[in-house]
Amino acid sequence: MEIWINPACSKCRGAVGLLDAEGADYTVRRYLEDVPGEDEIRDVLDRLGLEPWDITRTQETVAKELGLAEWARDAGARDRWITALS
Repeated sequence: MEIWINPACSKCRGAVGLLDAEGADYTVRRYLEDVPGEDEIRDVLDRLGLEPWDITRTQETVAKELGLAEWARDAGARDRWITALS
């Protein structure tokens, strides 16, 4: 299993702690340094049954600068969100 984390994020650190406590076998990917491509993001979203806006931290500085909180959240806007995430 691969977990995508931002070490500065408390939820990410908590997830790693839970995996460690369970003795899970996993690898860490620091997604801010090793940014996933659009196809990877689509694959993960499909497997999780989520949309890109479900996993986007819209209160982060860059997201605010892009105005992501105001972007449409529908099928027509999905590719725009995925491009921004990648």
